[in-house]
Amino acid sequence: MTPSNTAPAANNLEAFFMPFTANRQFKKNPRMLAKAKGVHYWTPEGRKIIDGTAGLWCVNAGHGREEIKAAIARQLDEMDYAPSFQMGHPKAFELAARHAALLPGDLNHAFYCNSGSEAVDSALKIALAYHRANGQGTRTRFVGRERGYHGVGFGGISVGGMVNNRKWFGAMLPGVDHLPHTQLPENAFSKGEPENGAHLADALEGIVGLHDASNIAAVIVEPCAGSTGFLPPPKGYLKRLREICDKHGILLIFDEVITGFGRLGASFAADKFGVIPDLMTVAKGISNATVPMGGVFVRKHVFDGLMTGPENAVDLFHGYTYSAHPLACAAASAVLDIYRDEELFARAAELSPYWEEGIHSLKGLPNVTDIRNLGMACGIDLAPEGTVGTRGYKAFVKAFDLGLMVRQSGDAIAMSPPLVIEKAQIDEIVDITAKTIKAVA
Repeated sequence: MTPSNTAPAANNLEAFFMPFTANRQFKKNPRMLAKAKGVHYWTPEGRKIIDGTAGLWCVNAGHGREEIKAAIARQLDEMDYAPSFQMGHPKAFELAARHAALLPGDLNHAFYCNSGSEAVDSALKIALAYHRANGQGTRTRFVGRERGYHGVGFGGISVGGMVNNRKWFGAMLPGVDHLPHTQLPENAFSKGEPENGAHLADALEGIVGLHDASNIAAVIVEPCAGSTGFLPPPKGYLKRLREICDKHGILLIFDEVITGFGRLGASFAADKFGVIPDLMTVAKGISNATVPMGGVFVRKHVFDGLMTGPENAVDLFHGYTYSAHPLACAAASAVLDIYRDEELFARAAELSPYWEEGIHSLKGLPNVTDIRNLGMACGIDLAPEGTVGTRGYKAFVKAFDLGLMVRQSGDAIAMSPPLVIEKAQIDEIVDITAKTIKAVA
C-alpha cells in the first residue's frame, strides 16, 4: 500500500461507521463540528453553535482549556505510556489520592479505565469478586432499573433498561432483574426532586423475596437517569434503596458518569443526596473529555474485602491496557485544578435556580408534556408525532439549524451545558429551545 492511496479523501463520509447514528440519513445531510472553545462549537462553514449538552454530558469546564492542553503536553514530553499491570507511575497514585480526598465517606480507592462502559463492567466484576472473596459466591445476580443507561458493554446493557440497546443483542448476562423507572405522571413539571415515588424503591424487596438476598450481588442505578430524558430521583428514593441494600447485604452502585464532577451543583450525586454507594462509576467530567478516561471509586470495606489472599496473589483479575494512562491522569489532574480554582461545583449550584426558571418558562408551549430539572441539567418531553421519536428528531435538527446543540432520546430532548456558562447564554439556550419547539409543533 502506497502513501497515495492511504491519504484522506476530501468530503468522503463513507468509511466511518458512526455510533448511535442513522448513518444513511446523516450522510445525506451531515451536521459537522470543526472547532470548539468555551461553550461553543463552530461548523466547518464558521457557523456558531452553543453547546447545550457539554458535548455528551462531559465537557463540564468548557472547551479548549489551555491548562489541560499544557498538562497533556508536559506529560507527553515526559512519558507517553506506562503499564499498570504490576507496574506504576506517579501520576496515577497522585490522582487517586486527590479523588479520594474529594469523595464522600470512605470511598477512598480508585480503579481507572477508559470510559463509562468500562467503568460499569469493572464495577460489576468488582462486586462479584468481593462477594466471592468473602465466602458468598452465590451472590451473582444484579438489579438494574428500567430506562437506565449503563454503557454499551454486555454487562452494561444487561443491567441497563433501554430497549433498543438490548433487543438487538440476545446474549445478556444471566440473572438480572430491573426496578421500575421513576417517572410518574403526577410528578409532571416538577422542579428539582419530584415529591412522589420513594415507594418505588420498595420493588427491590420484591426481587429479594423472589430470589433471596443470598443470590443478589448488587443494585446499580444512575442517581439521575440521563439518557432517556433526564429523570431526577424522587425525594427519599435513593436513601430507601440504601436502606434496603444494607438490610440484605447487597452492594449499591451509583453510576455517576453523568452526575459526577459538578453536574448537580455538588461534587457527586452521593454528596447531593447524602447517600454513599459502595461503588461509584465515573467518566465524562473526570477528564473534561480531553482524553478518554473512566473509573470506579470503591469504599474501604469492599477494597479491604479483596485484600484477603496471599500478598503475592493478584487481588482482582481485571484491568485494561490503558488503565490509568499517563495522559489521561495528567488531564484529569488538571481538570481537578480547574474545578477547584474556579469553584465550578459551587457555580453550578448558584446557576441552577436561574437555569430552572428559564427551562420551566417553556411550559405551555405546543406539545410540551413534561419538564424536569436538577442542577445544571434538564429533560423536556414532547408529544409524539406519528412514530415515536419523529418530533424529537425534528427538534434536534431544528435546534442545530438555529444554533443550539441538544440531546434527543425518542421524543425527549435533554440539555446539560458546560458549568462555565453565563446567564446570558442560558437565556440564549432557552430562547432557541422555545423557537425550536414552536417550529416542530
